[in-house]
Amino acid sequence: MSTAEPPRVRVGIGYDSHRLVTGKPLRIGLVSIPFDKGCSGHSDGDILAHALTDALLGAAGLGDIGRHFPDNDPRWKDADSRLFLEHAVLLLAELRYHPSSVDAVVILERPKLAPHIENICAALADVLRIPTNCVSVKAKTAEGLGEVGQGLAAECHAVAVIERVP
Repeated sequence: MSTAEPPRVRVGIGYDSHRLVTGKPLRIGLVSIPFDKGCSGHSDGDILAHALTDALLGAAGLGDIGRHFPDNDPRWKDADSRLFLEHAVLLLAELRYHPSSVDAVVILERPKLAPHIENICAALADVLRIPTNCVSVKAKTAEGLGEVGQGLAAECHAVAVIERVP
């Protein structure tokens, strides 16, 4: 076991995907998006919040979202993913880390996310306690390829940078 000082800056990556189903609201980045389908999942299915939670936990060496919020635990049925992000931020603080910037790509054929990106960035920045200009969210399509391209699923890739608090 090393007794070296922990690194000042750490980076984590996260990923999530869910099928799109009728009858479930679409939430991406803590924001409700008007659409006739939503992401299936044990919680609210927020692929961006889930991928970002994984990125934060990974940066701190704390495992993944499933370790902290198992999908077989009824407490998390239909849970607001804001709880997951808030939990990750609290765990980081216990280790004397805080998020400094995040970047994500949401891949979804429809609906268009461009009109919602500003609200998504603001909602995430609020939970992460960082300036909005330190949150980057991009929306892409899969150009008709695979289940995402056929409008059957959505996915998200996220990166988080955390810094040690002096």
